[in-house]
Amino acid sequence: MRCGASLGLVTLCALLFAAPLPATAPTFHTDDPLMIEPETQDASAARDWDIDLFIDLAINLFGEPGDKAAGSRAGNVNTIDEVPDSSWFTNRILARQITIEDAVRGPARGAGVAPGRWTVIAPKQQGFAPGFTIRDAAGDVWFVSFDARGQPEAATGAIIVATKIFWTLGYWQTDNVLTTIHRDQVDIGDDATFRPPSGRERRMRRDDLDDIWARAHRSPDGSYRAVASRRLSGRAIGGFRYYGTRPDDPNDIVRHEHRRELRALKVFGAWTNLVDLKAGNTLDMVVAEGGRNRVRHYLQDVGSTFGTGANAPREYFEGWEYVHEGDLTWKRLISLGFYIKPWQTITYDESPAIGRFEGEAFDPLAWKPRVPVAALRHTQPDDAFWAARRVAAFSDAMIAALVNEARYSDPADARRLTTTLIQRRDKIAAAWLVAVTPLVDFRLENGELSFANAAAVAGAAPPRRRGYEVSWAAFDNQTAAATPVGEPAVSLGERAPAPRSASVQVGGIVRARVRPLDAPPGWSPVDAYFRREADRWRLVGLDRTGRGFTSATPER
Repeated sequence: MRCGASLGLVTLCALLFAAPLPATAPTFHTDDPLMIEPETQDASAARDWDIDLFIDLAINLFGEPGDKAAGSRAGNVNTIDEVPDSSWFTNRILARQITIEDAVRGPARGAGVAPGRWTVIAPKQQGFAPGFTIRDAAGDVWFVSFDARGQPEAATGAIIVATKIFWTLGYWQTDNVLTTIHRDQVDIGDDATFRPPSGRERRMRRDDLDDIWARAHRSPDGSYRAVASRRLSGRAIGGFRYYGTRPDDPNDIVRHEHRRELRALKVFGAWTNLVDLKAGNTLDMVVAEGGRNRVRHYLQDVGSTFGTGANAPREYFEGWEYVHEGDLTWKRLISLGFYIKPWQTITYDESPAIGRFEGEAFDPLAWKPRVPVAALRHTQPDDAFWAARRVAAFSDAMIAALVNEARYSDPADARRLTTTLIQRRDKIAAAWLVAVTPLVDFRLENGELSFANAAAVAGAAPPRRRGYEVSWAAFDNQTAAATPVGEPAVSLGERAPAPRSASVQVGGIVRARVRPLDAPPGWSPVDAYFRREADRWRLVGLDRTGRGFTSATPER
């Protein structure tokens, strides 16, 4: 191999060729960065896990379940600070090209509910929205829910739009479709049973559906608008908690409060006002995949979003306070009710279809779900930054297209929801894209380092007028020793010359440290690590917080 003549490059070559010190655990493994979370164990033994929702509510509301230590980094990020694809999450928007058509299609598979008669095979088991389980004319099973009486298009519209948003973000979602039905199109299955509030289970009768029809909103033409959710393939085994792990799933080795995709719901929830975060709105399915059974985790019910719930508009406090906050209770008691929070002065532009959802007073940093679930209590600035980049990646046109899928009869409702989502998206970008040093998309090509400023790209922060200081080092993967090469240099833009790469040994690693000049408080230098491959440099590490690296698989 031939090294160049420059002093910096000669030094770099000498350091990369130096004899290794006694072997220790390497900083970067040969398969870093992991893009798929290893889930190698068979989960056939996983069984139904009945989570008592009242106990779960009390534990989250009055206790602090999960890891008591605060401030720890997410446990399932790879060495370039990303979340690998897994049975929990699939990278979509931002990570790869997602078109508007992709987002609109969402989790849909097949052609939807087959035309013809519905056969009710079971009453609805969970939730407050009126509904039941049916088999369509093609034999497919669907879980059907209706809009509440007096709230046309509210619940169904929210389910459709939110499902597509959360699928585009990366969560496992069910195939939901809008449909309409008349009462005389519905039959009762021969095996359908019903249990009255008091009494024994018996065969279902047509009058058992009367309460459902009475609580559902009926259109002027006598039809009922509904969302049909296709039954998932696999075996249902209950939901998941936002802390701890599932003891019967051998692949579930990262505590849920330390999974970034669950922590990120602090940001995604704020954007969509997903206040009803609880185990009861999740679903675990045992599915056959890759020759073994594994548990797939669905964020199943994201319909309690925006400004409405299953049966009525959101309460005024929702999104601003937990259902119980002891200090607020005392303040209001002592002040005889004159202690006023900002949300109590908001004027909503309400409609039955959208409910109470606004973007003018919205404060991303102040948003709260109903209950302080553990994963959100552990959200760190780098988790919020990761999530905010994905929210910012939704264009105005994509948001409008997703809202259009709700088929609101009043165009003003579609405009109201679209405008509010855009307002809240922009506020999220402004709040969290500057939470850490927002440098992303590092590349080392043709002797030049390039990167981007995510906050500047999204309009959340101005470009760095004084530029960036860039310094280089040879990195010893066994000892983690970084030996400087050359002197730091200042680049006014997001590009900087690099040591000549053609003469560096395959497998050698260099570190580029980029420090924004005139940076606000809290921004630290970003370290980008590149490994030399046969024909290119590969990004294998990214540290923007100075906290080092967390393996996406702790037992590796």
